[in-house]
Amino acid sequence: MNPHSDSRPGHGHGHGQGSGHGHHCADIDWDVMAAHLENGGELQLPVLHRTAAHLSELLGPGPEVRRILDVGSGPGVMTCVLAEAFAGAGTVAVDGTPGLLERTLARAERLGLGGRVTVRHAELPEGLYGGGGRQPDGGLGTADLIWSSKTVHHLGDQQGALNALAALLKPGGLLAVAEGGLPMRFLPRDIGIGTPGLQARLDAVQEHSFETMRAELPGSIPVVEDWPAMLARAGLTGVGGFTYLLDLPAPLDGTARTFLHAQLTRLRENASDLLDAEDLGTLDVLLDPEAPQGILHRPDAFLLSATTVFTGVRAADGERSAR
Repeated sequence: MNPHSDSRPGHGHGHGQGSGHGHHCADIDWDVMAAHLENGGELQLPVLHRTAAHLSELLGPGPEVRRILDVGSGPGVMTCVLAEAFAGAGTVAVDGTPGLLERTLARAERLGLGGRVTVRHAELPEGLYGGGGRQPDGGLGTADLIWSSKTVHHLGDQQGALNALAALLKPGGLLAVAEGGLPMRFLPRDIGIGTPGLQARLDAVQEHSFETMRAELPGSIPVVEDWPAMLARAGLTGVGGFTYLLDLPAPLDGTARTFLHAQLTRLRENASDLLDAEDLGTLDVLLDPEAPQGILHRPDAFLLSATTVFTGVRAADGERSAR
């Protein structure tokens, strides 16, 4: 989903898609947010399965993947996708919100994965480190594959977080970080109410909210968000990336419409001081559950999003020493 939307697949989670990452969570109704995050993950399932298959290709024919960490796992949609894709691995969902971890376990049980999916409650970034220091440990253990979606940008020191995640990899292990992409699209330029171009103005609202969130994070450190370069600085090799596309054409089904209604509701809450009265009125019409022009009924609503996954490999011991 939109990289600034907090609706990351499989979690939130929270910053969209911050899902209980241990900061600024007191005012979030996680019962409501968790359902939204899981709904968004369900919509993404086809591309999440393709993503997991591609991660398997990137790992290649080397040693079998035995342990996977999903850091910032939210309600565990991607956790379970990874468990299905890597049948010989134990998969650990790591998140700071107990309710989301409970959803993960329930989901795993429904899918027959209960024996291979476990959870670990950990506030981030503190949970990446042990003993109160800055040495990676945190009790998470090492892994052959680490997945983290829309989580690192909720942490003040993004480079430090990547360094810690990379240090948890076993030699030859793969780190995959879903960050960036393109803003989600779901409406035509002219929707017949208000001034055309509302979607672009909503993008500006999200960018403002995102920048405010980053500035208020404890220990926030500005960094050029060149994710491949950041992964390389974390000591990883073979750095690259790929983008997956979710393309749901109009007319949307009820699940997608419910997801978009929740997205717009959150945008409306953040937009009061950033949009003019006309745009706010247009949003109110879009959110009206009875209005034919609302997002729950209009025939031209669609859902198009692109998410980029950046990857890198921890070199084997001999390769590291040769560098």
